[in-house]
Amino acid sequence: MATMHPFTLLDIERGLTQEQREIQAVTRKFVNDRIKPNIASWYENAEIPVRELAQELGSIGLLGMHLQGYGCAGTDATSYGLANLELEAGDSGIRSLNSVQGSLSMYAIYAYGSEEQKQEWLPQMATGKAIGCFGLSEADHGSNPAGMLTNAKKDGGDWIINGSKMWITNGSVADVAVIWARTDEGIRGFCVPTTTPGFKANVIKHKLSLRASLTAELVFTNMRVPDSARLPLATSLRAPLMCLAEARYGIIFGAVGAARDCFEVAQSYAATREQFDGPIARHQITQLKFATMATRLNTAMLLALHIGKIKDEHKVTPVQISMGKFNNVQGALEIAREARSILGGAGITTEYPIFRHMVNLETVLTYEGTHEIHALVLGETLTGIQAFR
Repeated sequence: MATMHPFTLLDIERGLTQEQREIQAVTRKFVNDRIKPNIASWYENAEIPVRELAQELGSIGLLGMHLQGYGCAGTDATSYGLANLELEAGDSGIRSLNSVQGSLSMYAIYAYGSEEQKQEWLPQMATGKAIGCFGLSEADHGSNPAGMLTNAKKDGGDWIINGSKMWITNGSVADVAVIWARTDEGIRGFCVPTTTPGFKANVIKHKLSLRASLTAELVFTNMRVPDSARLPLATSLRAPLMCLAEARYGIIFGAVGAARDCFEVAQSYAATREQFDGPIARHQITQLKFATMATRLNTAMLLALHIGKIKDEHKVTPVQISMGKFNNVQGALEIAREARSILGGAGITTEYPIFRHMVNLETVLTYEGTHEIHALVLGETLTGIQAFR
């Protein structure tokens, strides 16, 4: 049977530049060669060689790739999005590694740090020799970071930080942590080496999703840091929220990657799996599933590329990014579930990636702004009425 890829149907990648195509191809090769042969085992065993992978990602220029200078590649936003698409086609945990490093930790230092902080950390982080984490969410304050309890008190020329952070990607292996805390002047950010006395990271185990990603609780007990650790340009809650917008942008593309991988696997399976004297791809209900999945996949990709163009023009808004995450993650979940049904019982095994993508996307639907919070952001924008409280 002659099959057609859904992106070919609409010639959806026709507007990509040669450089964007090359960056996407390099990332896809890395995923095909390094990630896909190993990811099922990493996922099943809840183990992942973060330090090794970070240096490999750094060697091909993906860490902080959309930042300028300090050893970063300085690519456009669309290229960054396409790289995240390919990484999440491998696994959401791999895209999270790249996003947390580049769009949360590195971006926070890049946008709000001092020149000394940038010079000290960004070149190391761009190569993957230093790993960063981003401490904002707390156990009781996820969707409402303004209610955070972690606090920093001034003590002479130092700050004393107490509190904890939850669900922190790479927290247990990080060399530097960007920590957000309440002060008498408001929310402030701190760039803290994880060797600082009073810093502790506890690995979160027993996860059923994002198993190929290290997640930690961070605990700060009378952790003393100098004022030079403070991010001088981070003067309100807006700073960490803008960092989150950077990471959410990568998710818009990343979700498309997971969905595309699910579609491709189901398409290949349906062409060769025989039932009732022929391939299951010939049955009307199966073809309806492919038509539905292809339409959702193309819609998500068109939205991602459109937002990428706006971002490349430096005009993107957080609300536009919210719409991208709101639509694309939900759409990717629906595609994963539909693709799983085509594989039947085989779809729940680690032999195929679909169920792994599906349970990963359940977490992606929640983190960096829950699906419901993004709905309320859009609702407020469209009606002028805030419904958060």
